Parts: sequence; C-alpha cells; structure tokens
Amino acid sequence: MTQVLVAAGSNIDPERHLAAAMRELERAFPGARFSRAYRNAAVGFEGDDFINLVAAFETDLTPPAILAHLHRIETRCGRERDAPKWAPRSMDLDLLLYGDLVCEAPGYRLPRPDLAKRPYMLGPAAEVAPDARHPTLGVTLGELWENFDRAAHALWPVPLAPAE
Repeated sequence: MTQVLVAAGSNIDPERHLAAAMRELERAFPGARFSRAYRNAAVGFEGDDFINLVAAFETDLTPPAILAHLHRIETRCGRERDAPKWAPRSMDLDLLLYGDLVCEAPGYRLPRPDLAKRPYMLGPAAEVAPDARHPTLGVTLGELWENFDRAAHALWPVPLAPAE
C-alpha cells in the first residue's frame, strides 16, 4: 500500500462540491482522512475565494488509475474537462504525492511541482500527513510548512459539514 495525498478545491458552491467530493473519495478509497478546509483567494485569476483541503489515503492503485477516479469525481461535481486552467472551478482534484515516487508522465508530475510553493496545498497536506517526506526535497511536509512564509498568501479555516 502506498500513501497518497490529493488536494481538493472549489470556488463554485464550494461547500456542496467539497462535501460531494469527500463522499466520493471515501467511497473510492476507504479510510481516507481529510484536513480541515481553508478559504483562500483565487490564484492566477480574479474570482471568488476557493475552499481547499487535502485527502490522505493508502492504496495499491497506480497513479493513472487514481487520476481516473479523480477525473470521474470532478465530472460528477460539474467540472468540464476542457475548462480553462486559470478559471473558476466546481471541483479541482490534484494528485500531490504518491509515496516517494518521482516521475513525469502525460497529465501529471510527482511530486506535484507546486506543492511546496502553494500554502493551500502544503498547509492542509502538512496537517493530514505531517511526517510524509517530500521525495525531492528530503524533508517532511510538517517541516516545510513550519518554515513556510504564510504571510504571503493567507488561509482561513472554515467549517465544512462532514460528508454524508
């Protein structure tokens, strides 16, 4: 079994879409754990704030098989596959880490290159898996978050109803 971290974010009816995504992730990956949810400003475009969280789970599935699940969940949450990259999202699910795998393949890179640069990914990831080691930086996510300049991009914890 490999530990996997997945970021989830939405800025279109985010509470409803995140709750739905959490239900689907729990169904696809029993035992999935979730960070708290955090509100942050949109990055890369002008738009409503996003709410983000990170899911952690163990699986024997390959990254392409996990991505297939993530794309189905995004579609169920109303995301169109051909939507512009820097635009509002009903659901955005990103594979952040797959154990200590370092690779580049069509459609993904592991570890996710911006994981250590984006507080809305790193903070929740460090919360749910503080001892997970970043495979190229050689330090834990907890250590990365502890040394991160949080003033540059604020996060606000928000209550999120548990998945039903």
